[in-house]
Amino acid sequence: MDPHDLINKYYESNPAAGRLLKEHSRLVANKAVQIAKRIPHLEPDLAFVEEAALLHDIGIIFTAAPALGCFGDQPYVCHGVLGHMLLEEEGLMRHALVCERHVGVGITVEDIRRQRLPLPERDMLPLSIEEQIIGYADKFYSKNGTGAEKEKTIAIILDNLAPFGEDKVQRFKKWVAMFEGR
Repeated sequence: MDPHDLINKYYESNPAAGRLLKEHSRLVANKAVQIAKRIPHLEPDLAFVEEAALLHDIGIIFTAAPALGCFGDQPYVCHGVLGHMLLEEEGLMRHALVCERHVGVGITVEDIRRQRLPLPERDMLPLSIEEQIIGYADKFYSKNGTGAEKEKTIAIILDNLAPFGEDKVQRFKKWVAMFEGR
């Protein structure tokens, strides 16, 4: 399976959004693979990390995110679940779970209920080491098309997570310790 072929298949009618997705996903994949190589003792699947990182945001095409060139009818917060459905149909279950579980630093059923998010009521937390690596790496890059290639600092990421709850901040700090040794 070539992730670029799959992206091309679904973004054929929207090449601008496809380019933005590929740019962002390549940055995330590069960082995720670097992280995975630093933690061989946790035995991450490097090939899977790269593939899944390239596909983690494939569901944005179905969202109403005009700044990303996406003109679907679903709220952006749904892009992970939508990507999960798409990749599940393609027979890529492990990749599908990465799509669903990378949003934020993971979403709990309590988050969904409290914030009244338009998502299925289930925990969508990164569980496998590969899911955690990709969720972590994703936080360092924006998809806004302007300065997306510039890596955010850990301090900025923590500031961005703070409004979503202390549990999100603590989850990211745990990843910093696990992946950066800090």
